[in-house]
Amino acid sequence: QVQVVESGGGLVQAGGSLRLSCAASRSISSFNRMGWYRQAPGKQRELVALIFSTGHSNYADSVKGRFTISRDNTNNTVYLQMNSLKPEDTAVYYCYCQPSIKDYWGQGTQVTVSS
Repeated sequence: QVQVVESGGGLVQAGGSLRLSCAASRSISSFNRMGWYRQAPGKQRELVALIFSTGHSNYADSVKGRFTISRDNTNNTVYLQMNSLKPEDTAVYYCYCQPSIKDYWGQGTQVTVSS
């Protein structure tokens, strides 16, 4: 079992930045993958970024070059640095982790980008 808690969401103007944090209840150093998904109103949940135990990361095309995912194994936290935010980035952002086989999700944090 693992719990993950997101923080760092909020309201920001277009072009601004936010950093999301996802704190896990136990060591993440051996987790297969961790990352972020988002869900906008009326849309399906979509992948934003993943980071693997190897350090490799994947990004959705819509956020490449603007968002950066990182992991701090010492503090059991994954971050999502979001720059050059656009109104279309508005969504609830969910932290995701897969220690081995089972998936775990956070409750989500709202990000709203005003134009």
